[in-house]
Amino acid sequence: MGRWKALPSGLDPTVVEFVAQLRRFKDASGLNLRELAARTGYSASSWNRYLGGRSLPPREAVEALAATAGADPTRLLARHETAQGAWGFEQAVGEPVSAEEDSAPGVQETAGGRHADGGFSVFGRLGAAPLKSRLRLLLTVGVSAAVGAAITLLAVELEHPQLSGTATRPAAVARPVPYTCDYVRKSGLWYAGNSTTRKDHLEVDMSGPEVAELQCLLQRAGISPGGVDGNFGPLTESAVIKAQKTYRLGIDGQVGPQTWTALRR
Repeated sequence: MGRWKALPSGLDPTVVEFVAQLRRFKDASGLNLRELAARTGYSASSWNRYLGGRSLPPREAVEALAATAGADPTRLLARHETAQGAWGFEQAVGEPVSAEEDSAPGVQETAGGRHADGGFSVFGRLGAAPLKSRLRLLLTVGVSAAVGAAITLLAVELEHPQLSGTATRPAAVARPVPYTCDYVRKSGLWYAGNSTTRKDHLEVDMSGPEVAELQCLLQRAGISPGGVDGNFGPLTESAVIKAQKTYRLGIDGQVGPQTWTALRR
């Protein structure tokens, strides 16, 4: 018999609650990951990340899951919106997931896709609520301490720059890389000025100019990836899946030679 695996440590409580509800809907559907992928249009590997708490699903995936379970998606969508805000904050201050956690699937399941104990959640265990409270407290204290230390150092530097050693040396400031879409057509193919690749493999959590090129090509095709920032997130994955459906390609939310070729034509 299969059971849900524990979620990665350090997740915000709102994200944990959303994933727990997501798992309940999945259980209610009675489908395993492959069947769920066939019914929703999102790959089994994508659902493995969503249900394992390693990536947030796009809104369309949440609606599709609710439809397979025959349930009203309103409350789940509300939790999804709250989790999205917490997820962005989590990425800024949270601790990274270990390699073991990242490689482990979110669920071990039987053909029917149900828990070993027949339940819908692993968050009703004794001690779960105190653990979430401790995590929230530790996160709040850590952020407050970091902000307080930064303010103190800034005040000291402004009054006595010689003490910090920055009186004659400006501090380096990291800035986000700006990406633009400068479309040009060469030899019958479209390029956006960020990369000329036609075969690089891209998937969720990757970043760089190749991802920006992909986002530009999706925009040119009339499919919004949520902006051009060079980061392959849930919105970009959703746009890739829509493009793969439009061009009748294999649907997996990842980009390879076939998807590149279709978008560049």
